[in-house]
Amino acid sequence: MSKRFIFSSESVGEGHPDKVADTISDAVLDACLAQDKYSRVACETYVKSNIAVVGGEITTRAKLDFVKLAREAIREIGYVNDDDVFHADKVFVNTIITQQSPDISQGVDAKAAKGKKKAEQGAGDQGLMFGYASDETPELMPAPIMFAHRLGRKLTQIRKSGKIHWLRPDAKSQVSVVYEDDEPVAISNVVISTQHSADAEHKQIEEFCIEEVVKKVLPKSLLTPDTLFLINPTGRFVVGGPQGDTGLTGRKIIVDSYGGYGRHGGGAFSGKDPSKVDRSAAYMARYVAKNIVAAGLAKRCEIQFAYAIGYPDPVSVYVNTFGTAQGGLTDEAITDAACEIFSFKPADIVKQLNLLRPIYGKTTNYGHFGKVGDKDLTWETTDKVKALQKAVK
Repeated sequence: MSKRFIFSSESVGEGHPDKVADTISDAVLDACLAQDKYSRVACETYVKSNIAVVGGEITTRAKLDFVKLAREAIREIGYVNDDDVFHADKVFVNTIITQQSPDISQGVDAKAAKGKKKAEQGAGDQGLMFGYASDETPELMPAPIMFAHRLGRKLTQIRKSGKIHWLRPDAKSQVSVVYEDDEPVAISNVVISTQHSADAEHKQIEEFCIEEVVKKVLPKSLLTPDTLFLINPTGRFVVGGPQGDTGLTGRKIIVDSYGGYGRHGGGAFSGKDPSKVDRSAAYMARYVAKNIVAAGLAKRCEIQFAYAIGYPDPVSVYVNTFGTAQGGLTDEAITDAACEIFSFKPADIVKQLNLLRPIYGKTTNYGHFGKVGDKDLTWETTDKVKALQKAVK
């Protein structure tokens, strides 16, 4: 008997209030790393109405103009219309920045300290991180989240081209995929909510989104006569962005990762330098899981790390292939192979993935995972396939 279910994932556009906050925080991080690659950055942003608050703990030799950075990020997103309450040139930017706590710093620094177990660089905090990969899409990602991201990227591409005058920055998308025996067989419904100018008619928006967005980027083979399209289902979306809702860094962690298909440890990514394992170990976990699937060791793979603050070794490593391990392999054998090929110490993660670079603005929107072809996003490479295959023989 076949197993049938529907799974849904959502994405949000660059102008969503939470993504505005993420974008500013990652812009601050990149600016720090561009001048000082050893910067310690934990930057969080809050946006509402015509105000942006940039706060956090930053220890760096970089000289930054936080107000200018925030305005440039907002301008790039597209909040430059005359009727925008939240406007790149008019927003009030407040900064509340201190240095990293010395108690945390001594745990991260690669040197001995009283009470510290090892002199190596330790994790910047305790916590657990997950990575996931699946062979159901070319990106080795779950289909629902990849499809939702495609819709958001297409909307943004069209908006920034200037071809559709009524499109505005705030947007959300959601795709529900029908699975049979764990394989995507159809799309049951598509939801798009896009902010628009007051002069746009709902029928015009609906027709545009279905014909120029949905049908252009989603697989034709999965769209059926029964697929339901819900476009701006409230009927109107003029007030959006930070004018309509508050935004906060790190509040879209499921959008940023696997759309709910893979588990999440709870730590946000944006605004954090790679000494924070919330970000770097999550990237490492994706790297390992993707290579395991790409090597043909399993059709699906999830890996979990857990860390203690100030301690260099993960306190646990767990691989789960959900019964899809190939060639008679066990999850334990795959775990052993992963531990042989990769090092999960924070300092080694940073080195293996070359993370001390201003690359994080590329990750902020439309997922931190599944962006293939960009050499800066090293966790998306599959360069350990042969090593893994050899390790399990």
